[in-house]
Amino acid sequence: MHPYEISTTLRTRGKEKSIRLNYGSLYAVVDSLQKHGLIETKETLREGRRPERTVYDITPAGYAEFEDWLSELLAVPTREFTSLEAALSLMGGLRPGEVARLLEERVGRLTIELRSDRTTIDVAREQGVPDMFLVEGLLRIAMLEAEMRFVEQLVHDIRSGDLPGVTTWATLHDLLAEGHTAEEIFADPIRYLGEEGRVLADLPTLSPNQ
Repeated sequence: MHPYEISTTLRTRGKEKSIRLNYGSLYAVVDSLQKHGLIETKETLREGRRPERTVYDITPAGYAEFEDWLSELLAVPTREFTSLEAALSLMGGLRPGEVARLLEERVGRLTIELRSDRTTIDVAREQGVPDMFLVEGLLRIAMLEAEMRFVEQLVHDIRSGDLPGVTTWATLHDLLAEGHTAEEIFADPIRYLGEEGRVLADLPTLSPNQ
């Protein structure tokens, strides 16, 4: 294919839903692949008044590199840092009720995403597309379902008080709202939080920012 055809094919197949693509850098990527001997020029075409387009073909070295790369992706788990995980690690910066409200908002958005993705799969199946060509979409649905179950349970536990530490969390925000500083509270958590603060007192590396 020539790069424009590659771009059109990727868009038609909806690959940006599964792979982080930057279509603007596609030509630079193609140049890099050729520079490293992973693809080679096959022919140059001209259609009507359109500019010439160079068609590329994969080389034996390109096939080998692809197989090595894909094998590693399939076999070796990698640590993915998601925005949700980052947000949960910092959620103590907001009041419990506000966190619960925002997570409920997230559930609403997840519900819409799931409905859309399920519809896409259903339509593709009705058109006779085998699941082999839909498997990444099925994975996305499974992950969205798992995320939604987790978030819904977390919201329930926050609102009901079943989440261990949620009372301390709420009390900390009450104290800050009363004018106490984080430095004061963390310097003597047992004084301000009673026995609830003992766990904070037993963490010598804890700072107000944590």
